[in-house]
Amino acid sequence: MNDAGTNGTAARSLAGSTRRRSRTIPAIGMAVALLSVLAAGGSARADDNVGVPQGIGTAALPAAAFGDTDPSTPETVSFVLQAQKLDELERLVQAGMPHGFLSVSDFAQRYGQPSRNIAALERYLAKFGISSSALPDNLLVTAHGTAGQFDKALSVQQKEFKLPPVPPHDGHPGRPGRDVHGTKQSPLLPRDLANFVLAVLGLTNYPTSQSESARIPLVKSAVQAGDRTPADFAQQYDVDPLYAAGGTGAGRTIGIVTLATVDPTVPQYFWSHVLGISTKPNRVSLVDVDGGAGPVSDASGSGETTFDVEQSGGVAPQANIVVYQAPNSDFGFVDAYFRAASDNLADSVASSWGNSESIVRAAVASGQESAGYAASFDEAFLELAAQGQSAFTSSGDFGAYPAVGDLGTTNLDAGQPDSSPWITAAGGTTLSGTIPLGEDVGADPGLTVQIRAERTYGWDWIWPYWKQLGSDNEFDAALTAFGGTGGGYSVLEPMPQYQQGVRGATDFSAVQYLTPTDFSSSIPVPPTNAVATGLTFPTNWSFDPNPHVTHGRGDGRATPDLSADADPFTGYLLYFTFGDQPATIEAGWGGTSVTAQQFNGVATLMDSLAGRRLGFWNPLMYQLAMGRNSPFTPLDDSSTSNDNLFYTGTRGHVFNVGSGLGTPDFAKLAAGFAAAAH
Repeated sequence: MNDAGTNGTAARSLAGSTRRRSRTIPAIGMAVALLSVLAAGGSARADDNVGVPQGIGTAALPAAAFGDTDPSTPETVSFVLQAQKLDELERLVQAGMPHGFLSVSDFAQRYGQPSRNIAALERYLAKFGISSSALPDNLLVTAHGTAGQFDKALSVQQKEFKLPPVPPHDGHPGRPGRDVHGTKQSPLLPRDLANFVLAVLGLTNYPTSQSESARIPLVKSAVQAGDRTPADFAQQYDVDPLYAAGGTGAGRTIGIVTLATVDPTVPQYFWSHVLGISTKPNRVSLVDVDGGAGPVSDASGSGETTFDVEQSGGVAPQANIVVYQAPNSDFGFVDAYFRAASDNLADSVASSWGNSESIVRAAVASGQESAGYAASFDEAFLELAAQGQSAFTSSGDFGAYPAVGDLGTTNLDAGQPDSSPWITAAGGTTLSGTIPLGEDVGADPGLTVQIRAERTYGWDWIWPYWKQLGSDNEFDAALTAFGGTGGGYSVLEPMPQYQQGVRGATDFSAVQYLTPTDFSSSIPVPPTNAVATGLTFPTNWSFDPNPHVTHGRGDGRATPDLSADADPFTGYLLYFTFGDQPATIEAGWGGTSVTAQQFNGVATLMDSLAGRRLGFWNPLMYQLAMGRNSPFTPLDDSSTSNDNLFYTGTRGHVFNVGSGLGTPDFAKLAAGFAAAAH
């Protein structure tokens, strides 16, 4: 099987599935002609300067440039600096910081860049009229100037591109059309500065990330299901004993990294008037990173941020909440994490935004060195862990195919930044029970579906009802109701030590409904190993409605780490309003964004009970999962009734790609953390 249809070396031994039909996927996210040749232009490249990586850049833009960026355009550019003694830092984080958590100043002194290097970078930028300042961790310098000033300082020419609007699709939010700027050229710096700069982010304002919430798809006459609340989550996953023991989150702070603005009065109304619970007053504070995320609006994703605050704050009603609001760009997302780490206020931090690894790989293939983009997140997450700040991120909602949502390709993939080994990736499930699909639909009024047991979240359970739901055939239903928890093997990140030796981390079972086809030479994939040389991304699928269970092996970081209910059909309420829009209480909200934020809230409950920060969960969590009294229930059923549209379970596995360690018993998990501290 072609590597571009898998994750790295994953699924090498998969048996070939029956190919029934081949069809192009809908125009999802950015279309497939994403890497068209862009006009280079630009100023002369200084021979004594050295290229440094930028972020996603213009590799993902689906259109050619139509002109140069106005040199007077205000611009924020972030210089992510290389951490010192990175091997030591990773080793200590993997060991759970055995000598204690660090302060920000301690971290800066041990692992940040020396002040003399930062001063040299700032002096260089000042020669071009660019102002700059460093965060206290000595790993991020944020610079402010104009596009023309940065073009000269970095020997690039930024250009303008027109992005078409992307309508909402398959229960996922769309994006408005907009003009963006960017450059395909690698920025240059003098060699003595380039030696310690990991990445230059912000030479584009392309919106790199997407919200990872999901809604019930627009199938014929679908009813609104999924009216659960944080209290239902607490009961389902044994959080109630933490409340009974006095865990409320009091004295602790939830951190939320987001790319859309929230009105803090809206979640407060939700807690008080919809849930009817008592919460700490004036608990939500807002921090605008890099100028903030703009006005509150549905189109920008403010519903996502509102959902995040409502869910995490509903789980931990007495915790403070600080929301880091950043522009939706490569520099904004990374800067928000570094700001949360440098502030060191939040005991736990989570985000519900992300993209596919494929879009980063595409940037590499187009001539940009963008490995520094993923490494930038790694550094921020390592700092959070070193300081004892727990961290969570959603694994996405396009099943095993996250590139469908941004690059528009059909290859198996992992999400980014959830593929980082230094953050806890949150996956999703569908709860057992009766799910209403529609009323008065064809010959089956009041159609319902029975889910026998909690399963990995994947909407293949909907597809057999294609006729009743208004589709022409099952393949059409699959493309219309395309959703599921992210999960797969990273090709950017190695498998971390805490996953090595865990049963199921490298061996998996799969049900291949969708076989990638039509590998396009216009989107070259860079070699990731000897097997992958010369392969390209697929753009279509063939479909098998009755796949057999097959088996394979994978390497690289495997995701997610743990899972809870995220299927919108068994999902949660959202209260949302802005401006003159009428206030609404909507059922049927879900996606792995909800699990990341619920885990975020639980972390502060556990911290409040322990009287201290518990830090990065993964190393100890995997140890506990391998023990006799595991706090997790693996989703190890091996069938089409337990999959994320590809990965299913394997009997006896502790870890199953697509659902991770399984579903948590948080009372047992808290007890395991407490026992390990003595």
